[in-house]
Amino acid sequence: MVRAGFRMLVESQDDLTVVGEAGDGQEALERLTETTADVVLMDVRMPRMDGVEATRRIGADGPRVIVLTTFDLDEYAFAALQAGASAFLLKDAAPADLLGAIRAVQAGEAVVAPSTTRRLLDHFLAADRTPPARSASTEHRLRDVTAREREVLDQVARGLTNTEIAGALFVSEATVKTHVGRLLAKTGSRDRVQLVLLALEADHPLG
Repeated sequence: MVRAGFRMLVESQDDLTVVGEAGDGQEALERLTETTADVVLMDVRMPRMDGVEATRRIGADGPRVIVLTTFDLDEYAFAALQAGASAFLLKDAAPADLLGAIRAVQAGEAVVAPSTTRRLLDHFLAADRTPPARSASTEHRLRDVTAREREVLDQVARGLTNTEIAGALFVSEATVKTHVGRLLAKTGSRDRVQLVLLALEADHPLG
């Protein structure tokens, strides 16, 4: 019923088309070998293979993934973001928000409030689970990042837009876009969500 509702919503738009449905992560991967999709709406809790593992297997070269969950404090959602998802939304998000997220993610943007990511991490820690460590991989990804780019990374992790970052650092918005682009390239991050997670792993102060 939930999938039927999503299908009706998506197909009510002239610029969007549903190319397939699946009942679990394994079936989703099988469908993706048969058809091309730009964006996947992925539930995190499913039988056989959950959305986290399915997102991980889709990988950086596959379609972008929007993680859908019933709870806004869900460690599985955080894990899905780590696995490469580009967005995090609640299943009861307003139709306009879901459609906007699909379009934004398809355009290469990331849709997740860093405050939500922060709350997910806090929830993760409160449950006495091991937090993301500042690993050798994290250090390696940051090794070529300049001091100025680290400042921009910190602002991205705080949830600021490019315009807000420009104001905070007294530079032009075009300069901020350049820095963000270099951060994505140097750290091998797919989008701003991945930059936020990298900043968390690197223990940047989020305030």
